Amino acid sequence: MADGGSGSGDFLGQYRAISNKLKKRFLRKPNVTEASEQFGKLAIQCEREELPQYAGLCWVAAARCESSLGNASGEAWNLVRAGRQFLTAEITSKDLGCPSPGGEHVQAAVSSFSHAASRWQHQHNQDQPLGNHQSQSPLAAGLALELGQALRVDLDRIAEAATQYRHAADLQRNSPLEQLNSLGLLATCKIELGDYDGALSVFNEMVSVAEYGGKPPMGVYCDIMHRCEITRVLLLLILQPTAQRLPPDLAQVLEKYAWAEDGKVPVSFLTEDQFLLLQSLVMACQSRDVESLCNLEAELWCHLSSEQKDLLRTLVRQMSNGTK
Repeated sequence: MADGGSGSGDFLGQYRAISNKLKKRFLRKPNVTEASEQFGKLAIQCEREELPQYAGLCWVAAARCESSLGNASGEAWNLVRAGRQFLTAEITSKDLGCPSPGGEHVQAAVSSFSHAASRWQHQHNQDQPLGNHQSQSPLAAGLALELGQALRVDLDRIAEAATQYRHAADLQRNSPLEQLNSLGLLATCKIELGDYDGALSVFNEMVSVAEYGGKPPMGVYCDIMHRCEITRVLLLLILQPTAQRLPPDLAQVLEKYAWAEDGKVPVSFLTEDQFLLLQSLVMACQSRDVESLCNLEAELWCHLSSEQKDLLRTLVRQMSNGTK
């Protein structure tokens, strides 16, 4: 590769040459710092030659060197670089129609990101005041979010992406707005997987986070509550839970549409038109009036996100077929 060539043979030769320098010699300590730098240079060379899987291996090797030097930050960042290269390798393979056997590049990426996050978390806790080691590293949460996005958007691995979004949300408990973003992505994954019960649970969690402190939602929180309200109504109408299975808080979601007095909108983040349309939707479903439901579909359309439109289509199809 140094001569401008490429391929696994040339890469392996250089990789082994650097690795040999790390072997202990009689009366001579290996120069780990030099080896780390050389692995990094070889990684960059592989990136330039569009050999991401080899670049990932080099960054992992460089991370091991930094670990032996006690440089947790350097180790973590090299692992992040490795994970990104492994993801690039898998995305490239997928685009060519030949993903890696068993998703080995994805597994390598997840392992690299997870190890990097653990190093950051360890370092973050060491920097916290005594007794405050429950604090979470924002870098670790960001890494889970990055991995989730790559898995969902680039690799169509929705279930694995959902796991990462959940992990990110759990790490963001001290940052409500960031946590709500991760939970929103998790909810979308649940809907895409057809797990409507799981999606409803996540939206309930989002409402709890947005309402924390008992203060009326404002600004972006109002937008989040608007999404949660409409989507929860649609999910409840699709799921049609029995009264015995419906928790009190969810029963109240539908009750305000079934029993609201004329001229009053009990949901501050909905317009009067939106509230009346949802009220009509709830009543049409409860009376199984398919004709009214189809008419409401057209009227509601301009008020819904693409995700909510998909749920409304599912609801109309379900009611039209007479199935649950």
